[in-house]
Amino acid sequence: MALYTRGGDRGETSLFDGSRVAKDDLRVVAYGELDELNSLLGLCRCAAGASVINGRAEQVQHELFAIGRELATPPGGRRFGSAGCISPEQSKRLEDWIDEACKLVIPLKDFVLPGGTELAARLHLARTCCRRAERSVVTLHGVTGVREEIIIYLNRLSDLLFAWARQANHEAGVEDILWVPLK
Repeated sequence: MALYTRGGDRGETSLFDGSRVAKDDLRVVAYGELDELNSLLGLCRCAAGASVINGRAEQVQHELFAIGRELATPPGGRRFGSAGCISPEQSKRLEDWIDEACKLVIPLKDFVLPGGTELAARLHLARTCCRRAERSVVTLHGVTGVREEIIIYLNRLSDLLFAWARQANHEAGVEDILWVPLK
């Protein structure tokens, strides 16, 4: 089977139910940004080594694929089923991971600039990509509806990526770079 199908040569793509939409359809944009986030998480994992972050980030990657599958299925579309892919328990697990990471570092009193270690910088980039994906999903929700659990999950995930960036710096013995306001 060839990798190319020529099906998108006119600016359209297929959703999971087989319907065709423009490649700039809000649904395609939303799951496309999740795909970009997933790729960035893969890049983060390359720098995470044997860290607990690596295995957990892989779990998140699987969940992002499941969210993408749900977003690629229009309301009432077939092949997805009635059950959602993300549950409140998964968002709670992200909160638990945030709490674990925050216990390792000193509480923040100032804003942190992205950077420090390579892993932390990658995680900050993934965090900003996650926020953009979240905004796209919220836009899609305003037009066609998206399950609230997905929006909550993405909101928690961006917080987790920030916490992991701080954890990565801490574990490497590198201090966070605090923002200094201009005078």
